[in-house]
Amino acid sequence: MYRRQRGITLIGWVILLVPVAIVGYVGIRLVPIYLNYMRVSHSVDTTASEMKTEDGSTLTPALIRANLAKHFDIESITFPETKDVTVAHDGTGWTIEAKFEDTATLFGNISLVVDFDKVGKIG
Repeated sequence: MYRRQRGITLIGWVILLVPVAIVGYVGIRLVPIYLNYMRVSHSVDTTASEMKTEDGSTLTPALIRANLAKHFDIESITFPETKDVTVAHDGTGWTIEAKFEDTATLFGNISLVVDFDKVGKIG
């Protein structure tokens, strides 16, 4: 009597597991980048909320940057630096903008570039 075989072959397993492994590797490479962005975002938001309690007429870009630098030190953020963060007066208040891009190298000369743009408003 003839029995029909069932199941997946070794080649079938390789075809299934290679894409899953690549997606997993990409995820592993991107997680630290997004965790860094979350720390930057938290620092910008915290700085903006702390500066709202102060008198708006006494705020200067140097004062806002100094407060942001303290939060970057607490969070151990090395990229982006506080000098790369834009602090501008927009008429009604102040704007803190952390706009940066980060790169994750995958294989050889293949990399992922991720752009971030976090804006915090004071006043």
